[in-house]
Amino acid sequence: MTVEQNVLQQHSQKHQQTLLNQLREVTGTTDVQLLQQALQVSNGDLAEAVAFLTEKNAKVPQQDEATYYQTSQVANDRYISVGSQADTNVIDLTGDDKDDLQRAIALSLEESNRAFRETGITDEEQAISRVLEASIAENKASLKRTHTEVWSDSPNPHDRKRMDNCPVGLKNVGNTCWFSAVIQSLFNLLEFQRLVLHYSPPARVQDLPRNQKEHRNLPFMQELRNLFSLMVGSKRKYVDPSRAVEILKDAFKSSESQQQDVSEFTHKLLDWLEDAFQMKAEEDREGEKPKNPMVELFYGRFLAVGVLEGKKFENTEMFGQYPLQVNGFKDLHECLEAAMIEGEIESLHSAENSARSGQEHWFTELPPVLTFELSRFEFNQALGRPEKIHNKLEFPSMLYMDRYMDRNRDITRIKREEIRRLKEHLTLLQQRLERYLSYGSGPKRFPLADVLQYAMEFASSKPVCTSPVEDIDTSAPPGGTTGQQLPPPSTAEQSSSVPPEGSAPASGPATAPAAAQQQRVPIHKPFTQSRLPPDLPMHPAPRHITEEELRVLEGCLHRWRSEVENDTRDLQGSISRIHRTIDMMYSDKSMMQVPYRLHAVLVHEGQANAGHYWAYIYDPHQRRWMKYNDISVTKSSWEELVRDSFGGYRNASAYCLMYINDKKPFLIEEEFDKETGQMLSGLDKLPPDLKQYVKEDNELFDKEMEEWDALQARKAQQEKLALAAAAAAAAAAASAASSTSTSSSSPQPMSIESSPPDNAAPQQEPEYMEQPSPTNDSKHLQEDMERAISKAAAEQEERSPEALLNAAIKVEYTRLLRFAQEDTPPENDYRLQHIIVYFIQNQAPKKILERTLLTQFADRNLAFDERCKSIMNVARAKLDLIKPEEVNMDEYEMWHQDYRNFRETTIFLMIGLELFQKTNYVEALMYLIYSYQYNRELLSKGLYRGHDEELLGYYRRECLLKLNEQAAAMFESGEEPEVTTGLGIMNELVVPCLPLLLVHDAEKDLLAVEDMRNRWCSYLGQEMESNLQEKLTDFLPKLLDCSTEIKSFHDPPKLPTYSTLELCERFGRIIAGHRRAPAEGR
Repeated sequence: MTVEQNVLQQHSQKHQQTLLNQLREVTGTTDVQLLQQALQVSNGDLAEAVAFLTEKNAKVPQQDEATYYQTSQVANDRYISVGSQADTNVIDLTGDDKDDLQRAIALSLEESNRAFRETGITDEEQAISRVLEASIAENKASLKRTHTEVWSDSPNPHDRKRMDNCPVGLKNVGNTCWFSAVIQSLFNLLEFQRLVLHYSPPARVQDLPRNQKEHRNLPFMQELRNLFSLMVGSKRKYVDPSRAVEILKDAFKSSESQQQDVSEFTHKLLDWLEDAFQMKAEEDREGEKPKNPMVELFYGRFLAVGVLEGKKFENTEMFGQYPLQVNGFKDLHECLEAAMIEGEIESLHSAENSARSGQEHWFTELPPVLTFELSRFEFNQALGRPEKIHNKLEFPSMLYMDRYMDRNRDITRIKREEIRRLKEHLTLLQQRLERYLSYGSGPKRFPLADVLQYAMEFASSKPVCTSPVEDIDTSAPPGGTTGQQLPPPSTAEQSSSVPPEGSAPASGPATAPAAAQQQRVPIHKPFTQSRLPPDLPMHPAPRHITEEELRVLEGCLHRWRSEVENDTRDLQGSISRIHRTIDMMYSDKSMMQVPYRLHAVLVHEGQANAGHYWAYIYDPHQRRWMKYNDISVTKSSWEELVRDSFGGYRNASAYCLMYINDKKPFLIEEEFDKETGQMLSGLDKLPPDLKQYVKEDNELFDKEMEEWDALQARKAQQEKLALAAAAAAAAAAASAASSTSTSSSSPQPMSIESSPPDNAAPQQEPEYMEQPSPTNDSKHLQEDMERAISKAAAEQEERSPEALLNAAIKVEYTRLLRFAQEDTPPENDYRLQHIIVYFIQNQAPKKILERTLLTQFADRNLAFDERCKSIMNVARAKLDLIKPEEVNMDEYEMWHQDYRNFRETTIFLMIGLELFQKTNYVEALMYLIYSYQYNRELLSKGLYRGHDEELLGYYRRECLLKLNEQAAAMFESGEEPEVTTGLGIMNELVVPCLPLLLVHDAEKDLLAVEDMRNRWCSYLGQEMESNLQEKLTDFLPKLLDCSTEIKSFHDPPKLPTYSTLELCERFGRIIAGHRRAPAEGR
């Protein structure tokens, strides 16, 4: 076949696919065979095809299509039709007004055909255009959002710096998680990566036909090269794919938006790449048949062998992504077996039933990269919208394709026939076993062995000689009232040993000789007796049974039960052996010669009309799975992949499976230098033009970090100057105060550092975040200093101020060291009581401790008597003598700032827990969020820098779950104000916080997010008013398409001031009541 014929044939195939897509969109029908039959009957006329489908659905709405259409009549059809997600805006074709229906169809088809004639762009391409347009619009619109709605990069470029050689993530620029998942899967195919990086455009580009489709491919190819080069050598933790997405968007013209389907995008992406490589291949191999590397990498061939109305046929077809139905199958092999056989296949092997039609598919050539598209969406005609199939589907990490190869056709047919026979036998055995396990003729059935055991227990029970109703005395109820007589016993009962009707009650005189001789039966009084009488039977029992009867009955029941148990075991054993035989049917070495290893799994979480995509990709060099979730790239495991991908019990499931030929290592092998033999990595893997491109981008990033560092240095210098000015002002104020009498100077708040904290007025010396009166903190610390000085004076022989100061510092340090070494519960946290305890526990440098203690003794509040005043002056003099090189003031201020942050975190936590305890979750959330974030920053510097992370994480998580519960309850009410308030809580509070729970992949946080998402996704299948459905549809993408990129919030809540004593008391009280909660929580 010539190149021209091949191009024309491809055009014909794509035109047929376009007609199928148009027909699917107009009618909402997803059955590919039915669509193809409609086109065949109508000879390609879309209006007649729609009418045919409409009449057929109206006549037989539930009937399966029996007539088989031979899909292989168009030779070399490259693509197997993809069951794409149906549009939610489905035209209702069930009405009776056929004129209106025909007009609607005509307008739709006229518009579609006109657009195709004018632009040469198909509806499938326009569908992708819509989502790309939406993605860019979403990204641009985000710049105009309010402060609480914007997904923003961290302003600190060091937070966005790549660590070592960690994989690079892709930024979600607005509903483009599908783009990230597909691109990462392809990028990690190193052979594909090399093809893209080393692609060079044709030299005679100007001579190529200037149509829109061809001129779209080369710019996109260049942007894909740029993107791949950044993913190889960038210094950034993640890169922005906006320019590649922009190129895709510019290729089409549309303004509608929807979330793109991964399989459609992958199909179209490979199509564009194939076109780009085809142009290069035709230029490089003039006169020869060009080889397209995309075709060789991703496309295979299968042989369609079948019978159509008694006539046999064989045709070879090409395929790319192979579509598989999920519904009704338990694993990947079952899906493949069903996809390889269509129709009444028995007619292929016999001359009988020649009127039947069917076909088999046999792979003649498998591609190195084998992609399976799992069809997890179906269109619900009744509801008029697509729905996701959540069924569980297992797939292996190693897939052997031998049984589907044409060369093994005869062996496979024999094995399939054997499996069919075994399954028939298995069905028969299972039916027999079911009769044993569900015995009975009524609605409730029980295992037969249990039934026989119950009968044996009944027969063996001690016989009862009374009626179950006659041994209860109701004639003399409590209170002396006359009891109501019970109904008379039956004739059989009268002939038994039970006293006849009319006998006197137990409290009355005997009226008959039989009654006098009868032993009284104790009466059980349920409200006055705590246990059953010893002779009252626990279960029903026979009235009369002789020993002979019991012996015969027990013998029969024992024998029957033993026979039933043996039969059940034999059936279960036979079923297990058949299962093992079926499982081992293809395990011989001859059927394990075509191994395909799982390379990537693309996962979708959510429903048909809203969701989030990510990918699990295997790293063969590290031998572990990695999770690629937009900007987040983390280590994973097979167990996590199974949990998220198999489906069945979550809203997440695999959407696309990518296997690679395990006998072709070049697909994932690294590239080596031809001269040195060393493995290429980083920028060495790139051609010169891309190497320069990445170097320029890295230089820009380096410059951004340098500018950030310079800005932070200027801020630090300004703060240092401000602190120096404040210290000078404080020293001047202290000097002025010391020149006057002590009695005339009013006591000032005490500070345990030489300079005020950030944002404090220079003339003030507040303690951290507070300005207490002299009666609280200052008085408390003053008493500590007095006690230390008094104790030092009692122990110290030398009474000079300097000697007393040194001794007092030693006494005070010893006291605080003892506190720091004590193992105390969280409610008695000595770190809150004194900064020195915090410093000791976190191993602050000795110079920092000494200066802090010296500053404490230099406080002017000590000048209440001559001895303390002299010690204060000595301390001040020692502070003035400390040289800058002896104590690093930047480090000193950093330690004090950390303590201020610790107190601030404590107050956030305390207020958040108090509000949580009062069930004020809306206000509590921000306090708990900020307490966790600040605490995490502290803990990154040391274990004792902050509070228990598990405690803070628990209440942050619980607060979000409580808010989610409240919002869901408001939504369920259906009342407009309640619904609006509930969705407001979710949009403004809960959704912005979800990335904080996802970013570190903590199991309990991930489960909490899953719980919240599941709660809202559960509403999709429920009946509700249209306005609620619309609001839910608008809200779900925000909840599900949740990146791990941290979202900025409003400024933290303004904190009140607390004295140290008040803070310790309130914090201890609230922690004592809450600290055991996590053990009882989720």
